Amino acid sequence: MKRVSVSQNNKPGIAAIFTLGWVQILSWGGSFYLMAVMANPIAAETGWSQQWIYGALSTGILVSGLLSPLAGRIIARTGGHLLLALNGLVMAVGLVMMAYSHSLPLFLFAWVIIGIGMAMGLYDALFATLGTCYGGQARSAITGITLISGFCTTLVWPGTALLIHGFGWREASLIIAAIMVVCVLPAYLFALPASHAKPPAKRAVKPSATPEIEPVLFWLLCAIFTLASVIMTAISVQLIALLQASGHTLTSALAISAVLGPCQVGSRIVDIVFKRSHPIRTTFFSVGLVALGLLLLALFPQMALLSMVLYGAGNGLRAIVRGTLPLAMVKPESYAIVVGKMARPALMGQALTPLIGGYVFEKMGASATLGLLCALAIFNVVLVIALKQRLPAVRVTTA
Repeated sequence: MKRVSVSQNNKPGIAAIFTLGWVQILSWGGSFYLMAVMANPIAAETGWSQQWIYGALSTGILVSGLLSPLAGRIIARTGGHLLLALNGLVMAVGLVMMAYSHSLPLFLFAWVIIGIGMAMGLYDALFATLGTCYGGQARSAITGITLISGFCTTLVWPGTALLIHGFGWREASLIIAAIMVVCVLPAYLFALPASHAKPPAKRAVKPSATPEIEPVLFWLLCAIFTLASVIMTAISVQLIALLQASGHTLTSALAISAVLGPCQVGSRIVDIVFKRSHPIRTTFFSVGLVALGLLLLALFPQMALLSMVLYGAGNGLRAIVRGTLPLAMVKPESYAIVVGKMARPALMGQALTPLIGGYVFEKMGASATLGLLCALAIFNVVLVIALKQRLPAVRVTTA
């Protein structure tokens, strides 16, 4: 098996980081965040239920989760340069199919294609590529990329809404597909180094003889990242409804939710200042702030603005630690494989969250939904503490 060489003495330049950040905005905006704006226009024109429309998004996320380990293995062998570059073309194919979907099965199949593109080009694939190519030096690049992409919803939702208002949702899908084709491939070719593979070693080593990471640590990381992703997805889908159930008007709920983006970006700027600390500390602050924010919202609804400031800061750090914490715990040549394996349960949890969260909200109410999220957040803090206690037993590296 071929493995790409790791250039740990180098790291992406500022221009490359800005390019990768903007490409992530395009990739997330053309997939994961698309239905937040398009669902209502699609339902109005086609008559399909929103449950099926959001189910298409869940299908895409599920496909992405199933394919993530395969993407990780491909990145470990090839460096990921070409895989990322082609992700825009694959997503564009799915978007074109969606634009011409006049039947629900074709619409769902379009999201299967988009899900393949998501596995090829969202955070997990990009972080795995950076870790494989740059080793420990990738931490600053990951932080910089997430800092820029933190403006995704701020830019993408209004932009998509303008396209739908001016052209309709089908034409908007075609325009977004064209943007993906024109921008994504050349951007990755510019920002990422070409892969230079080493010849395979003469003496083969069985994978079981050199595990990438201790199993207990691996499953702790999986559980931490899965719970964080589930909470993020639930809040993204139900925040407005939860705030309204707490006594806020729709206008007030929208204004409160608007602070999430700036708080996420702000927390990532703070992480840059403390970049020399071990990522486990950033992880603890991330899950702690999320838990504190949700508890504050549940116990004191009138303090919703402060609760969202805390939650937004913690969630902003989440995107960083999902890339930097494994990077500090495994060798660069194993990083892509580990990240690919960890992505599967997290993405599958995200795919199921809208369905389960919607059921709990409908059958048990907003208080029970918020209480469940608080319990998950507190449990995640416990898991991070357990992980921290096991870290001295393994060799860790810091960027």
